[in-house]
Amino acid sequence: MAHATSSILHISSSINGETKSLSSSSQLRGNYPFHLPSSNNANFTKKLVIYAKRLSGLEEALRIRRERELRGSTTATRRPPLRRGRVSQRLPVPEDIPKPPYVGSRELPEISSEHQIHDAEGIARMRAACELAARVVDYAGALVRPSVTTNEIDKAVHQMIIDAGAYPSPLGYGGFPKSVCTSVNECMCHGIPDSRQLQDGDIINIDVTVYLNGYHGDTSKTFFCGDVSESIKRLVKVTEECLHYGIAVCRDGALYRKIGKRISEHAEKFGYGVVDRFVGHGIGTVFHSEPLIFHHRNDKSGSMVEGQTFTIEPILTLGSTECVTWEDNWTTLTADGSPAAQFEHTILITKTGAEILTTY
Repeated sequence: MAHATSSILHISSSINGETKSLSSSSQLRGNYPFHLPSSNNANFTKKLVIYAKRLSGLEEALRIRRERELRGSTTATRRPPLRRGRVSQRLPVPEDIPKPPYVGSRELPEISSEHQIHDAEGIARMRAACELAARVVDYAGALVRPSVTTNEIDKAVHQMIIDAGAYPSPLGYGGFPKSVCTSVNECMCHGIPDSRQLQDGDIINIDVTVYLNGYHGDTSKTFFCGDVSESIKRLVKVTEECLHYGIAVCRDGALYRKIGKRISEHAEKFGYGVVDRFVGHGIGTVFHSEPLIFHHRNDKSGSMVEGQTFTIEPILTLGSTECVTWEDNWTTLTADGSPAAQFEHTILITKTGAEILTTY
């Protein structure tokens, strides 16, 4: 389950030897505001065109492909914007199941400043919680098909978690009313399960976190519902690849900022946007703690430590990375309605690399 943060991304671009700070979305896509002087000199015009093409040709090609894919996905699906369905009552949890300390309060907990570094017993408990989360998310994904509601998925996930003697971590976290996050199509993250039926061609991210024996395990995957367009399949595939590229740079002593750099490099090859508002986080006995893991290029200080656990959970978009949040203060969508995809793992830092805990 991603944590939200606010940040400003500064990118410098050198044009004609002059370094400029790019901040608007149009500039980031390569639409530089060139103003051509009037001239009757054909040679001057020809040279200027060739020079500009050499500077921004790759960036322009990626922008054009991205816009074509976005138009193609919109035309193929003709899908209306996501609308809120009816949200049912929260499901009960047996009294004998241990609950996280935030349950019972509607206040959003503060991010703990403590990095979560575990001894052998703590690692064993993290492995158990994460393995359960991995099994639950795959079970939930097997339920995805046209006509199924996200509320039905929530109910099934809730039952599987409590049957295992665990607590569904999202339930009651800052007032969140459900046991899992279900984010469909343009929903970036934190979608609340409701009465909406999944449609043929949808994509859905299912974000599962469980609290077992005092430890949280957190994972998410994006699943296809029926016949999904090729452009959106590619977005989902590249998003999962970005997660694994980010994990690949992790080891004891590695800088946190390498994660965002590696993810951004891969996403940019395909012209996709990397959302900077939502971040990965430390996890263990506490749901959300430092370090915050940025998935975009950043200057975050600090390095990883053996025995530490945190999540990596990049969100990529086919269009804008700007977002809007519904009045429920959770459901967050791309501002332009373009599709978004996300994948997440909880990892353990080792001396020579990283172990993916949310697997079995």
